[in-house]
Amino acid sequence: MKRTRAVSRQFSLMMTLLLSLGGQAVAQGGDAQKKDGQQQPTYRVTVRLVNVFATVTDSHGAPVAGLTKDDFRITEDGIPQTISVFDRESALPLCIALEVDTSPSTQRDFKLEVASARKFVHSLALRPVDRLSLFQVTQNVDQLTGFTSNTKTIDRGIDTLRVGVGTSIFDAIFLGSEALLDREGRKVLVLITDGGDTTSKADYQSALRRAEQAEAIVYSIIVVPVEADAGRNLAGEHALIQISKDTGGKYYYATGIEGLDDAFRQISEELRTQYLIAYYPNRQRADSPFRRIQVEVTKKDGDGKPYQARHRAGYFTAPAR
Repeated sequence: MKRTRAVSRQFSLMMTLLLSLGGQAVAQGGDAQKKDGQQQPTYRVTVRLVNVFATVTDSHGAPVAGLTKDDFRITEDGIPQTISVFDRESALPLCIALEVDTSPSTQRDFKLEVASARKFVHSLALRPVDRLSLFQVTQNVDQLTGFTSNTKTIDRGIDTLRVGVGTSIFDAIFLGSEALLDREGRKVLVLITDGGDTTSKADYQSALRRAEQAEAIVYSIIVVPVEADAGRNLAGEHALIQISKDTGGKYYYATGIEGLDDAFRQISEELRTQYLIAYYPNRQRADSPFRRIQVEVTKKDGDGKPYQARHRAGYFTAPAR
């Protein structure tokens, strides 16, 4: 069993975004501008390629394949950008952090979660360039396997999942994202949980920020045995929903094995139909350390209804620390 906190800090986080294919702009300190008589920070950035992975769905929520570069429009802080790289069903490596909440509150559905997670791993048909790492989430967040494409290794990790004490959901997102920081290609975090957080050291904001810095697409599968259960942690659920939205992922409510299998099936389908849209920002200065991205699909379906694009909300111009 490998403790994530030890693994995730092996590398210099200052170099993370320079090494990732996300190619975010890097802030350089020192510049300032006067505003209302006070010195206000201005961020000078080195222009680097910004990667945006987008999932396009129709009015029924089904993934849309077969679109072209001309079907997309992208802006940064409202300013149109020129698409420099476009790819359908990207051949870039796929790197997944699969996190399973095994706290006491999930004990009733523990066997179902394990069985469904195993099906998901096998349905992905991991290529030699792909990697998946399994994490167990209780009071601690433990990395049970390294990043590997060997399904037998992952299966053995799944066999070691055990019900533990406490639930550290925000820690799971923070540390899972940290583990993804130095990885290449499409980075995905899949979390199976009932949404309750009782023991995290990280909070919502730090978990979201780390996921955004890692360019991790977060998929949350919220297990709800009884939908009207008064013991549900609605605040935790809403936090997971927002993090999923802000990172370009999605959330699912699952009741029973069929709901879990369906959520995993949809995630697997989306990962096969994502679009890579990359551009060089046409500004070298920014008034804030975070730049917002908006992707619009100009093409409509046969009934004239617009397609919807899900993607990360933006990126930080400064490297992760």
